[in-house]
Amino acid sequence: MAAFLTGAQPRKTDGANIRAGVSADQMAAARIGDRTRLASLEIGTEASKLAGGCDSGYSCIYQSNISWRSATQPMPKEVNPKLIFERLFGSGSDLERQRRDSARKSVLDAVREDYRDLNGRLGAEDQRKLDEYFTAVREMELRIAKSGADGQKKLPVGALTPKGIPESYAEHLRLLANLMVLAFQTDTTRVATFVLANEGSNRSYPFIGVRDGHHSISHHGHDPAKLAKIQDINVFHSTHLAYLLERLKSVKEGDGNLLDHSMIVYGSGNGDGDRHNHDDLPILLAGKGCGTIRQGRHIVYQKETPLNNLWVSMLNRMDIRDVQLGDSTGELKKLS
Repeated sequence: MAAFLTGAQPRKTDGANIRAGVSADQMAAARIGDRTRLASLEIGTEASKLAGGCDSGYSCIYQSNISWRSATQPMPKEVNPKLIFERLFGSGSDLERQRRDSARKSVLDAVREDYRDLNGRLGAEDQRKLDEYFTAVREMELRIAKSGADGQKKLPVGALTPKGIPESYAEHLRLLANLMVLAFQTDTTRVATFVLANEGSNRSYPFIGVRDGHHSISHHGHDPAKLAKIQDINVFHSTHLAYLLERLKSVKEGDGNLLDHSMIVYGSGNGDGDRHNHDDLPILLAGKGCGTIRQGRHIVYQKETPLNNLWVSMLNRMDIRDVQLGDSTGELKKLS
């Protein structure tokens, strides 16, 4: 997961010295994030892990974080729909929001003083980590200021505040999809990542007749029964992708709809869970990118074509050019 959007080989460590790369979504957020109240939105159904070892000597951080602000700073996702809604649109009266913002500012002021006292007594590596942290603090200050300047976003008719994380996984996915659409529809952000399940997730799917853990049966050994169950899970996830796309398509915007003006990538970093191979990846690109992408086709590219070429092609369509991402060799042809 850490390699999917960064195009980087994560450093093999289960300690604090993690290193991956800057992800494509955060490259976009850095360039266009100042045009919206939130630079980016990170959501998912399973929480991000920020410590511990998970697989073959690699940190759990790599398996549960798809978005990376820097090589050493993942962007943890939020899983609670209620908290996501409050982050997007706020909650309570104007006076309550003003009180919250004032309290946050006082905390940030205290952090600033501690930063000045501490920074001069640290080594170079710790200074870098502290600077990353303080950068996040400064961005929080800017978000608070921008939130106050913009006022509360006007919600579309029928939008309701979620109550929390539902028991039903399917309902959780639908709520997150609705929130992502709301974020785009209200132009609260233009960049989002949505993780359906963490890497290595062993969630079972009894509601579609699959009681085995997903990760366990992904090592199927070509067993027809396990392959059938994997197919059922894939169909379930794809159905929810279809729900997201239909919701985007239903929102009229300008000379088309929200899907026409978006680029939505759905995929996985593994072509076959049994082999852990990183080629022949299942990648779907939806949306027309404001008329720059022709849909309704299955394009087969030459073997060893880097996935990073897709991210570069998308960034270029957002007027973000001259970027180098992992082993990218340029734009993908045939998309227009």
